[in-house]
Amino acid sequence: MPRKIVVINGHPDPAGTRFAAALADAYVRGASEAGHMIRRIDVGALDFPMIHSKQDFEDSPPPAVIASAQTAIAWADHVVIIFPLWLGGAPALLKAFLEQVFRYGFALRKDGGGMGGLLKGRSARMIVTMGMPAPIFRWVFDAAGLRALERGILWISGVSPIRHSILGDVEGKPARREAWLRAIGRLGAAAA
Repeated sequence: MPRKIVVINGHPDPAGTRFAAALADAYVRGASEAGHMIRRIDVGALDFPMIHSKQDFEDSPPPAVIASAQTAIAWADHVVIIFPLWLGGAPALLKAFLEQVFRYGFALRKDGGGMGGLLKGRSARMIVTMGMPAPIFRWVFDAAGLRALERGILWISGVSPIRHSILGDVEGKPARREAWLRAIGRLGAAAA
């Protein structure tokens, strides 16, 4: 059965020549060829302000490009976020984008002291690239930069299940990159 998928290329470079963009292309191609419906967001190409206060997060209306991203995520039943690991976490522009998008009223509700997620019924795949070997990130650093996004943004918003692909040593052999592009294309075809 066809799924509705939003693919978020979280690389901050708007040129679209980075490996994250190639992975997004591969996922979109695989999903499209399998008959899934796709929307794509390239964070590096967007112009939006950062959130500077609790009041901004809770009360100010989102900018038009953020409202458009929220519409795409609300439409989707599967969310794919692709990003490079920078200094142990997501690039600042992707984090700022996610802070703008996953606000009260869209992703979170505030009920008397407790919070609840408004995005139930959606699944997600996080694809993170890095220069270090993936086992080092996973076992030595406990994949903390990835887990922060999975739990602190997606899970708390009701998204489940959340799966991830960790691609390490991306500056290594070109044959490895080609294999990853094929694997990510297969994930797209499976809407996984």
